Amino acid sequence: MPKLTLPVRLALLVAGTMLPLIIFAVGIVFHNYQRDRQAATQRVLETARSIRLLLDAEMQRMTGGLQVLALTNSLRNSDFDNFRRVAVGFIDQYGKEGVVLVADRAGRQVFSSLTPDTASLPPRNNLEILEKVFATRQPQYSNLFFGAVKQRLIITVEVPVMRDGEVLYDISFSPPIEVFQAIIEKQRLNQDWTISIFDSDGVNLARVPNPQATIGQRASPSLFAEMFRRGEATLPTVSLEGVALITGFTRSRVTSWTVAAGIAENSLVAPLWRSLAITSVIGGVLLLVGLGFTVRMATTIARGEMLHDLLIEELNHRVKNTLAILQSIATQTFRSASRAERDKFEGRLGALAEAHNLLSTDKWQGSDFQDVVSRVLRPYLLNTSARVRMFGPRVPLSPRLALVLSMILHEMATNAAKYGALSNDTGTVTLDWEILNESPGPKLRMIWTETGGPQVTAPVQRGFGSRLIERSARDQLGGEATVDFLPHGVVYTVTSTLEIDG
Repeated sequence: MPKLTLPVRLALLVAGTMLPLIIFAVGIVFHNYQRDRQAATQRVLETARSIRLLLDAEMQRMTGGLQVLALTNSLRNSDFDNFRRVAVGFIDQYGKEGVVLVADRAGRQVFSSLTPDTASLPPRNNLEILEKVFATRQPQYSNLFFGAVKQRLIITVEVPVMRDGEVLYDISFSPPIEVFQAIIEKQRLNQDWTISIFDSDGVNLARVPNPQATIGQRASPSLFAEMFRRGEATLPTVSLEGVALITGFTRSRVTSWTVAAGIAENSLVAPLWRSLAITSVIGGVLLLVGLGFTVRMATTIARGEMLHDLLIEELNHRVKNTLAILQSIATQTFRSASRAERDKFEGRLGALAEAHNLLSTDKWQGSDFQDVVSRVLRPYLLNTSARVRMFGPRVPLSPRLALVLSMILHEMATNAAKYGALSNDTGTVTLDWEILNESPGPKLRMIWTETGGPQVTAPVQRGFGSRLIERSARDQLGGEATVDFLPHGVVYTVTSTLEIDG
C-alpha cells in the first residue's frame, strides 16, 4: 500500500474534520427549527389567550356601562328625553357609529340614540336574544347579524332594565365593529400572522388580514370543525386565503366567542432552507474557525439558555402571583355555584384583567394608585363623575399591590352601584388616601365614604365581598380592612404596607 503524501493526509484531515462539523451545524439548524416550531405553537395559543383577555375586559366594560345606564331612574321611569343625555355620554366613548336602543318585550323600539322619532323605527329583528334577556334577566352577547337600523353587520350587548323585580325593557348597544378590529390589529406581530374573532356560530366578526372580504364568513373548514369540539387547542389549519398556518384558539366564557391566532408555516420553513444553504456554503469556513467557533457557539448557547431560564423564572413568578389570587377568588365564589355567583366571579376577573392591562402598559414595573382607581371606577365615572370624588397623593404600587387593590376597589364600587350611594341619583362617594410613615415601613391608608344613598342597615351575615376585602387586606396587603355601616352610608377603611417590588 503506497504511503500517503502530506497533501493527501491533509486533504483527508480536512474532509474528516469538515464533514462532522457540517453534520453538526445541520443538526443545530434542525434542532433550532424544531424548537422554533414548538415555541411558535405555544406562542399562537398565548397570543389567542391574551387577545381573549383584552376582548373579555372590553366586553365587561361595555356591559358594566350598560348596567349603569339600566339603573338610571330616567330609563326605569320611561323618561327618554332625560335618558338621551345620559346615553350620549356612554356612546361618546366609542364614536358616532355606536348605537343604544331600548326595546320592550315585543321588540318595539321605545328609544334610539339615532333619533327621537321612534315611531318611524322598525322593530328589533334579533328577537331571539331579546327573549333571552327577558327570560334569563342576565346580560347577553349576540352573534353577528344584519342590523335593521344600521343596515350593516353588527353585534350587540344586551342588558335587562329592571323595575320592581321584573324586566321592564332591554337596553342594547351595538359598538362599532372597528373596536374589535383595533384589538386584533394592535396584537398582530407581523404580516405572517392571521388573527380572528369569531362569534358563537363560528362567523368572523373581526379579522386580519383582509377584513373587508372575510368579516361575515365562517371560519375555514379545517378550523371550524375543531372550534366546537374543544374550548382551547393548537392545530395545523389552512386559512381562508389558502395559507398553511399553525393555529391556536380559545373560547371566551364571557361571550362564548372564539379568538384564533395563527402564524404561517412558511415563516418557519423558509428560514430553515436559508439556514441549510448558508451552512453548506460556509462549510469550508467551519474548518478554519475550528475549535474556536465550537467554543464560542457553545458559550452563546449556554448564555441563551441561562437568559431563557431567567426569563421563565420571572414569568413563573408573575403567573404564580396571579394564579394565587384567582384560586382564592374561585374557591370562595364557587363554593355554592349559581348563576349569580358566576357573574360575580366574571366581574372580578374583569377587574383583574383591567389591572393586568394597566400593568402591561407599564411593562410590569408597577403602577400608580390613582391610575388603578381610575381604571376600576371608569364604568361608574361615565355619567356620574361629579358623584365620585378622589383625593390623595401619587403613590407608586408594585404589581402585586396594584392587582389586590384593584380587586378591593372593584368590590366596593360594585356594592355601591347595587346597594349604596351609586344605586340612586343623589348619592356620592368620596375616596381619600394618604401615606402613613410608620415603623417598620410606610403604609397606604384608603377611606371609602358613601353618603346620600339608601338608608344603611348592617347585614346579618357578611357576604363574600366583605370577606374578600378583609382577607385580601390582611393576607395580601399586610394590613387590615374595616367596614362601618353608618345610617348615612357605608365607610370602608383599608390599610396596606407599601413595597418597592412585587
